[in-house]
Amino acid sequence: MDGGGRNVGSLSAAGQAGDGLAARFLRRLAPARRSRFAPSGQRFPLHIGTLGLSAAFAGIAVTGFVASGRYDAFVAANGRPADILARVAGFGVERVTISGIARLYEHEVLQAAGIDARSSVPFVDVAEARERLSRVPLIASVSVRKLYPNEIVINQVEREPAALWQRNGDISVIAADGTVIDEMRDDRYAALPLVVGEGANLRLKDYLGLIESAGPLAERVRAGTFVSGRRWTLKLDGIDIRLPEAGAAEALARLVRIQRDSRILDKDIIAVDLRMPDRVVVRLTEEAAAARAESQKKKPKKATET
Repeated sequence: MDGGGRNVGSLSAAGQAGDGLAARFLRRLAPARRSRFAPSGQRFPLHIGTLGLSAAFAGIAVTGFVASGRYDAFVAANGRPADILARVAGFGVERVTISGIARLYEHEVLQAAGIDARSSVPFVDVAEARERLSRVPLIASVSVRKLYPNEIVINQVEREPAALWQRNGDISVIAADGTVIDEMRDDRYAALPLVVGEGANLRLKDYLGLIESAGPLAERVRAGTFVSGRRWTLKLDGIDIRLPEAGAAEALARLVRIQRDSRILDKDIIAVDLRMPDRVVVRLTEEAAAARAESQKKKPKKATET
């Protein structure tokens, strides 16, 4: 008993009782711990791992397919996957209408635009196609639009070719201002006038004026060579007509009169030099020159006085 007559009881028992109360109190205060594993009702399905592994293998396979170049070969043969799907859905390019075509061929326009049987209307980039066509020198302006479900419409305006220009062995097609608009690849431009030499393209207007001045001889002119950036030499059926730097049209008019009176261009000559205003210098062919020299030898000599 304690001093007050109360029974205190055993210290050990009291201590154990206190420990029990403290333990229960601490359990109430301590936050609940979460399990590192989801409850059985919230676990991921077992097939998720299989799908993830399959996706990883598929990614590796696609990467290898692209890196090996086989994807590019597939696209080159069949088109892009998006175009393939669009064609399957009925939106393939089945018709291309081209207006304003004159000297270009249809396949050249389509190739320049990047449109072929592998294309599909939804995925044709009309801005890109228009920009590609604008880079063709012969095309002055162009528009491209879609007509669903299966048609592309191209409206173009071509530059007018005025002549052919030969320089360093290469022949180009030029406009009236001398701008190169195409290369001579076939005979579609064969009927155009031909100018030869450095700077001849920029003097095309002068050359065409000379052709008009040639009158009845114009149809015999095959080409004009711009010599040393100063004057023209015309080629007529194998005969060179050398014109002066100034007064070339007047010199041609003089040649027309001489031809009318003496048929000089029908003789065995290879060149007519009109650069001097008071005379005409003619160069014979080798055969004609040899024959003339022989005839000169056979002429009897004048008797000399004794």
